[in-house]
Amino acid sequence: MSSSPRLQITITPVDGSRYLERELASPEQIEAVLARAAAAQRDWREVPLGERAELCRRMVGEMTARVAELAPELSWQMGRPLRFAPAEISGGFAERAEYMISVAERALADREVESREGFRRFIRREPLGVVLVLAPWNYPYLTSVNTVVPAVMAGNTVILKHASQTPLCAERYAEAFAAAGFPAGVFQYLHLSHEDVAGIIADERVDFVAFTGSVAGGHAVQRAAAGRFLGTGLELGGKDPAYVRPDADLDYTVEQVVDGAFFNSGQSCCGIERLYLHSEIYDDFLEGAVELVRRYRLGNPLDPETTLGPMVRAGAAEFVRSQIVEALAQGARALVSPAEFPAARQGTAYLAPQLLVDVDNGMRVMQEETFGPLLGVARVESDEEAVRLMNDSRFGLTASLWTRDLEAAAAIGDRLQTGTVFMNRCDYLDPALAWTGVKDSGRGCTLSLLGYDSLTRPKSFHLRMVE
Repeated sequence: MSSSPRLQITITPVDGSRYLERELASPEQIEAVLARAAAAQRDWREVPLGERAELCRRMVGEMTARVAELAPELSWQMGRPLRFAPAEISGGFAERAEYMISVAERALADREVESREGFRRFIRREPLGVVLVLAPWNYPYLTSVNTVVPAVMAGNTVILKHASQTPLCAERYAEAFAAAGFPAGVFQYLHLSHEDVAGIIADERVDFVAFTGSVAGGHAVQRAAAGRFLGTGLELGGKDPAYVRPDADLDYTVEQVVDGAFFNSGQSCCGIERLYLHSEIYDDFLEGAVELVRRYRLGNPLDPETTLGPMVRAGAAEFVRSQIVEALAQGARALVSPAEFPAARQGTAYLAPQLLVDVDNGMRVMQEETFGPLLGVARVESDEEAVRLMNDSRFGLTASLWTRDLEAAAAIGDRLQTGTVFMNRCDYLDPALAWTGVKDSGRGCTLSLLGYDSLTRPKSFHLRMVE
């Protein structure tokens, strides 16, 4: 008697119902995908770069042409309001893909060294082979494209495993790759359990793992890779701080910081989770911020009037509630009444946005990743105090500075322990700049010219001419 299929069930945060289910891959299916990926890569690496670029642009075109279909699916799977969901595909996904395609020739070009009579010496970037991409649910297209497109452009083949919350995203990728005319095996996806993932990482046919997710997930990837000399790229958690100096443009800064904290219901690795306000603008900033937060419309993400959707699941909302309750018990004050958001209900994924003041860096709400619509706010008296508190974290993904003084921002930024420093903006990945973190925010780099380095290996050519 055959065993029952293993099922992956996606519960939608919209109403808590079962949205879809997928069978997890069988051992035979996993073996077939690995074999196809390894075989296809031997031919794919020989395809001229210009042809790879044309195929990748076709794939992006296939994705953006279907945005009206893909956006509602995204809302159902992870809860982002429908008014914002299309921009992930037609905006950020397309922008990052096109940039990485456009710089591939420069990034992958032979690197000549100093000339020496009778020799030709250069370094060539070669593809690694098979790249396993483990993508999260919060920005399922944006996060995955950072690796998928440059990996393929560099001559690798890709196996994509999306979070169980967003399995349709992996399937839509595959449809777009097929419609674009890619050879079979260059891009594939699998629905997998954690145990399956660990087994694939241990397989000798996998040459690199790109993971975006939690710190605990990053440790699990490292453990699975420990028995091999295997490269890993890890984009992990964040507790990203913002500091508003007295000279900031207050109206602009309030609007941008509130959006940076609460967009996507706060479920962004580089969203603002800690806010340090200089005492000179503390009260004025908070007055404007509270007014802006109260304007959010919390509700069904499929309603075009909704500006704040549910969190990804009820358990995630309950975790944020626990941080709030604990901080209040320790002396923090809440500036927003949950009663102003009737859609917020205990036991559901719908959570009212909140600003907490009178917090300090010893509280869990200022140290532990929240990943929800909650912002802790502290008063500071100087740049020096702000830098000390911003660096007081086990995370180091991004930090944002809000000021009119470019030189001051550069000087402060030089002292911050983060992968990216923003001035007068936040929660954005510029594809021309390296995306990286320090401390528990991970290791490795995606995007920019440097993003190709981890997806290729250097090979030196030392050619001596003999007459």
